Amino acid sequence: MIHCANITKRFASLIAVNDVSLEIPKGICALLGPNGAGKSTLLKILTTLLSPDAGQVSIDNIDIQKDPLAVRRIIGVMPEDLGLFDSLSIAEHLELSGPIYGLSMAETRSRSEQLLRVLGLTRSQDTFLSSCSHGMRKKTSLALALLHNPRAVFLDEPFEGIDPTTADTIRDLLAGIARRGVTVFFTSHILRIVRSLADRTVMIRSGSVVWDSAATPDLRPLEDVYSSLFEPSPTEDVDWLRSPSS
Repeated sequence: MIHCANITKRFASLIAVNDVSLEIPKGICALLGPNGAGKSTLLKILTTLLSPDAGQVSIDNIDIQKDPLAVRRIIGVMPEDLGLFDSLSIAEHLELSGPIYGLSMAETRSRSEQLLRVLGLTRSQDTFLSSCSHGMRKKTSLALALLHNPRAVFLDEPFEGIDPTTADTIRDLLAGIARRGVTVFFTSHILRIVRSLADRTVMIRSGSVVWDSAATPDLRPLEDVYSSLFEPSPTEDVDWLRSPSS
């Protein structure tokens, strides 16, 4: 489904993605790494938002550089900034997006109603995005990504900054669509969810793949693998932060 061969992306002197090659046939793949590792840049390349400086990417045998519009028709994307409009309601986002993908108004309405129910947004569907919580905004962006029944879904940190109930709702929905053949590729820092959801995990550091569970089976817990590959945060007791009575 997703084929990356020797992908490289530079920003001036910074190599954000460095000679990345991946072959992801089906299932749920999580992309992990510290901030600045190149996760979002790689995701933007895979979703045609950025062009690589070198290498080749194809999704479902469609070359993203030769035919980016064809790729956009078959993928769903939750971008880093969620791609929403504050002046539109949740329902209006879906109603306006359906026809873009060739859905009839009846089909758009039917699919929208079901997605709103599954994501717990039915009662809030007329709320403007400017008044929505972060969790509601994430679920709206996910609904937009799924509305047109994509073959692959790309999600940039779908579980960050949301409450546990919302996280569980999104996790269960992604697991369900993956069982029905949709490929899911997402970035995250929440290892607990990655461990329970992903059937493949890729880790990158400084733009390069440093671990791939499909190529490097490892019986250690995911947290141990992550800690061994990335420098731990510095620890120091800030001893002047104390109660005045201490």
